[in-house]
Amino acid sequence: MNHVNRRDFLKGSSAMMTLASFGLLGMDFKNQEGPIRVALIGAGWYGKSDLFRLIQVADVEVVGLADPDKNMLEAAGKLVSERQKSGKIPPLYEDYQDLLAKEKPEFVLIGSPDHWHALQAIDALKAGAHVYLQKPISVDVIEGEAILAAARKYDRVVQIGTQRKSTPHLIEAKKDIIDTGLLGKISHAEVCCYFHMRANGNPPEEPVPDFFNYELWTGPAPLRPYDGLPHTRWWRTFMEYGNGITGDMCVHMLDTVRWMLQLGWPSQVTATGGIFVQKEGKSNIADTQTAIFEFPELNVVWQHRSWGNPTDPEYPWAFKIYGENGMLAGSTMQADFFPYGEGQEPKHYDVVYEREEYPEDLDEDRIELNAAPATRLHMKDWLKAIETDTLPIADVEQGHISTASCILANISMELGGRPLKYDPETRTVIGDAEATEKLRRPYRAPYTHPEPDQV
Repeated sequence: MNHVNRRDFLKGSSAMMTLASFGLLGMDFKNQEGPIRVALIGAGWYGKSDLFRLIQVADVEVVGLADPDKNMLEAAGKLVSERQKSGKIPPLYEDYQDLLAKEKPEFVLIGSPDHWHALQAIDALKAGAHVYLQKPISVDVIEGEAILAAARKYDRVVQIGTQRKSTPHLIEAKKDIIDTGLLGKISHAEVCCYFHMRANGNPPEEPVPDFFNYELWTGPAPLRPYDGLPHTRWWRTFMEYGNGITGDMCVHMLDTVRWMLQLGWPSQVTATGGIFVQKEGKSNIADTQTAIFEFPELNVVWQHRSWGNPTDPEYPWAFKIYGENGMLAGSTMQADFFPYGEGQEPKHYDVVYEREEYPEDLDEDRIELNAAPATRLHMKDWLKAIETDTLPIADVEQGHISTASCILANISMELGGRPLKYDPETRTVIGDAEATEKLRRPYRAPYTHPEPDQV
C-alpha cells in the first residue's frame, strides 16, 4: 500500500493539538510519497460525509465511487472533484464489484444501507482493502461473525463508524470520571433515543426510474414493491433493510457504555415493544422498545420511543452511567457529571466544533457539525492502526458485539420478550433453536449468505 505521508496527514496546528491531547501523535508514518487510494461504496449522505472527513485529514486520491443511483453517483463525483486535491471526478460505477476489480483500492469506505454491509465489506477485504464500515455492521448476527472472520483471515484493519469513541468531550469525560473511579461501583446504565425519526406514510407504488437500479440496490434483501427512492430514511423504516431504531441508534450508545466500562458480550438480552402508536403507515419497525442487556452486576437498559416527549430534554439520545457516588450523562452534544452528596463538584463537558480549522464544513449539505470532529479523529485512528499494525479504537469485533446485541434485542422482542443467551463460540442462542434460526436471515436469490467458516 501507499503509506500516508505524515506532512499531509496532520493538517493545521489545532488538529495537532487535539491529537496530542488524546495521545495520537505517536504515529511513525513512512515517508513514501503520494496519496492513499480510496474508494467509496454507497454515495449517499453519510458515505460522502465520511469520505469528506477523510479527505480533510489525509492525502487522498478517490479512485472510485459506486452506487446504483446514477443521479446520486454523478452528483457525488462532482462534489468529490471539488474536495480532493487532484480536482478529478473519480471513476463512477453502478456495481461495487466492478469498482473493486478494476480500481483495486487500498482503502474502502462503506456507507450503503445496512442490508449490503456484510457482502460489500467481505468483498472489499478479499480484494485486499482496509475498510471503514458504517454501523450497524450487519443486519443479522451471523453476517457480523462472517465480517469479523474475514477481517482476521485477510489481516485487514476494519474501523466501524461508532465514532462516539472518538468524540472529544466523551473521551475527556471518560478520562476524568470513569477512569479515575469517581462514580464508585457502577451497577446500572441507561441508553435511550426519543427522536421522532421513524419515517412513515403510504406512498403509492410507481415505476422505477431509469436512473435507479432497484434490483441491485435491494441486493440480498426482500424485493419490496417500489414506492419511491428509498434514500433519506425511507429504507430505515423497514426491517427488510435494517434493525429499526435499536439497530440504528442504540448501537451507538450501547457501544459507548461498553467502551467506557470495558464490557464484552452481554450474558443475556431481553426486549419488549412493537408498533404501539404510529400504526397508520407502511413502516414495520417498532415505534416503542425497551431492552435489557445484562452484564455481571450491571444492567444496561435501552428505551426508545419515536413519539411523545423525552424523559430528559437535555439528553434525548444519550447514555447515563450510574455509580454509588454519582452519575455520568453523555450525548453527542455534551456530558455532565452529577455527584451524590458533598465533596465533589458537578462537571460539564461541551461538544467540540472545528469551524475555524475546517470552514468548508459550514457549506456542506446536511453535515452534522457536532459529529465532524469525532469522525475526523476516527479516520486518523483508523489510519494509525493500519500504519502501526494495531487494532483501531472501533475494531470490527467490538462493532460486531454492539451490533449483534441490538439484533438480539429485536429477536427477543419478536419472540415475545424471551431472554436470549448468545454463545459466540458456538454461534447459537443457548437452549433456543427458534432464536438460533433467526441469527441468519434468508437471502434473496441469487445472493448467498456469508458464513464465518467460508469467507
